[in-house]
Amino acid sequence: MCAAPHTAKLSESKRNIIEADGSAKFVYQVWKGNNRFLLGGRLIFGPDVKSMVLTVFLIVIPMILFTVFVSQRLINEFPHHRGYLIMAIGVVFTIYVLFLLVFTSARDPGIIPRNAHPPEPDNDTESELVGNQRGSLSLPPTKDALVNGITVKVKYCHTCMLYRPPRCSHCSICNNCVERFDHHCPWVGQCIGKRNYRFFFMFVSSTTLLCLYVFTFCCVNLKKIMDTNECSLWRAILRSPFSAILILYTFVAAWFVGGLTAFHLYLISTNQTTYENFRYRYDKKTNPYNQGWMRNFMETFFSEIPSSKNDFRATVKNHSTPFSSLPPGQVSSPPKTSVDLEMGGKRHAVAEEELEDIQSEIGSMRVSEGCDPQPSHLIITESKTNREQATLDDIQALTAEINTENGKMTES
Repeated sequence: MCAAPHTAKLSESKRNIIEADGSAKFVYQVWKGNNRFLLGGRLIFGPDVKSMVLTVFLIVIPMILFTVFVSQRLINEFPHHRGYLIMAIGVVFTIYVLFLLVFTSARDPGIIPRNAHPPEPDNDTESELVGNQRGSLSLPPTKDALVNGITVKVKYCHTCMLYRPPRCSHCSICNNCVERFDHHCPWVGQCIGKRNYRFFFMFVSSTTLLCLYVFTFCCVNLKKIMDTNECSLWRAILRSPFSAILILYTFVAAWFVGGLTAFHLYLISTNQTTYENFRYRYDKKTNPYNQGWMRNFMETFFSEIPSSKNDFRATVKNHSTPFSSLPPGQVSSPPKTSVDLEMGGKRHAVAEEELEDIQSEIGSMRVSEGCDPQPSHLIITESKTNREQATLDDIQALTAEINTENGKMTES
């Protein structure tokens, strides 16, 4: 009988070696953050990207109701087809708002690439290295940085293993350090940082204008119904209930997005982020980033947006090698490549490495005892010669013993 082939389960170290020898992966496929990628890494979202679907729903559905039930009445009420223009402006404005939403949510907000290993201590931090309970050295939690002549503290990020640049913060939701971090917005499902803040503000302010646009023409529609039919407001609402619903909806929404727009106008004029405003309260102390309201607006809206520091579609080799899992802030050398002892080709290399370590230890012991260390190849040759001599002596002794026993048997 032929036994069924048995497929052995690969060990983790074997799997790592096979994966390392296999085809390389892209950066977005081995990304350490919590982001979601689409279209082969061309679009990057936050982990709560599903909330953006709700935002799209809250924008599109009211606009559909406005186009179908309100704009149709306005087409008949306004001469020279101006009603079509009102409907077209509303549709184009909605598409523009959705474009800003996607542009805010689907781009890199300014993620700083994390390090694979803790940074080497420089001259400033070398003297500040402190030992932890295990006796290993740890980097200081903060260090000084100069911004416009004012000293600010920058913190060490244990997750990304880097000192964050000024105005950078680590988002606990996306698990990334983001440049000029403002906040994580659940409505767009993405962090708001240096590379998408401008589009976020344009999205919020444009949504406010869209709400006011729909609110205004719903009120105009009710007024036209009242004038045409010479009826009360209540009867006009009964004739066009969707106008009343949209008036109530856009009134509430305009207060929300309008208040957000006003708040961010204040932040832009004073060159603050939402995070800084709630954490540092620059109103009570000097803001090192404030250059005057005009320069602050120029910086936000007319400065060049920096390119992304991450190439998500770049290939990565040795992607199975994990990032260092040292205690926070511990300084260490890069990890050695792990070798699987079960692999025949690797076993010999490991044995040689162990032999070299033993030889080096023997050499160091001889040096410490005042002996002259011999070269490694002489040690190997002498060990081999001694082993051969011992084996030959054993064979000769065994032969002599056999001959002795045979002689005794012959005499008897």
